[in-house]
Amino acid sequence: MQSNTIKSNNPHGFESFEDKTKLPFTLQDLKAAIPPECFQPKVGKSLFYFFRDILIIALLYAVAHYLDSWFFWPIFWVTQGTMFWALFVVGHDCGHQSFSKKKWLNDLIGHLSHTPILVPYHGWRISHRTHHKNTGSLDNDESWYPATESEYKGVNWVHNIGRNYLFLLAYPVYLFTGSPNKRGSHFLPSSRLFKPSEKWDVITSTTLWTLMVAFLGFLTYQWGWMWLLKYYVGPYLVFVIWLDLVTFLHHTEADIPWYRGEDWTFLKGAISSIDRDYGFINHIHHDIGTHVAHHIFLNIPHYNLKKATEAIKPIMGEYFRKSDEPILTSLWRSSNNCHFVPDTGGKVYYTSHKKLAKDE
Repeated sequence: MQSNTIKSNNPHGFESFEDKTKLPFTLQDLKAAIPPECFQPKVGKSLFYFFRDILIIALLYAVAHYLDSWFFWPIFWVTQGTMFWALFVVGHDCGHQSFSKKKWLNDLIGHLSHTPILVPYHGWRISHRTHHKNTGSLDNDESWYPATESEYKGVNWVHNIGRNYLFLLAYPVYLFTGSPNKRGSHFLPSSRLFKPSEKWDVITSTTLWTLMVAFLGFLTYQWGWMWLLKYYVGPYLVFVIWLDLVTFLHHTEADIPWYRGEDWTFLKGAISSIDRDYGFINHIHHDIGTHVAHHIFLNIPHYNLKKATEAIKPIMGEYFRKSDEPILTSLWRSSNNCHFVPDTGGKVYYTSHKKLAKDE
């Protein structure tokens, strides 16, 4: 399924190939193919990327403050929002404990990376862990899973607009409410997302998040709403768009299967993802588009994912999915062709609302 341009008019072309009872490779086969050093985080290298992102963010703020020009502010929002997203990816490694082998350091850098961009580190880390344990499962996946046909037909117009047209702004809402039909706040220890033993982790992150909001409120009180818009809201919205865009494109493609019940296994779900090419942005946002290997082995640091991917591609063969088409083309095509999955079936694929119109 590796291709330069994913075709959407016959998305199930490999169905007979994929419907074998067992995959032609195991998790152990894939792990054995990857050089052992890929699994070893290097603290110095991890910290380098963290401090590099912080330095660039600080320099962009300094330039924006110095110029203070409406010709520059839109450029600043895009570049700074992209760096917020890059910083999020560093915290993402911390959440997977692939930043270092020291949990205290992972949690420290995770909070330093996520709190300034209004992400509750532990709350997100825990729900994201659930997503990775259940990727591709219609029953248990935590985020970006498809609606069923009956759910799609039954939503009100407000929900329809939010899910199908404003999904690139979904992340802040997701943090407060959870996913459709799987509600839960990332800020409350009583949420269904968390175990009782995780109570103090959640409280810690929520407290730090609240202090960050209070700090922004204080700065806004000092310098006004226009300051907030120029220095924070603009970059923050770009960050949210990046996060939703990349996550959507990781898991939304017409030829990616979703599974129900016993048809799902961890490995089937983990490979139900797709690598994307973001061009010159790849290195800036730490090769997060190299996603299939990440879903299979969470403990590989981001800077080793490309090497790990090259190692597993020969083993996976046509099960490895990659698209080199322009990102905006992929976004347009997936958003127009991937709306819901059938109500029944152990292995299903996305289809479009155009199907409903034809059936009616």
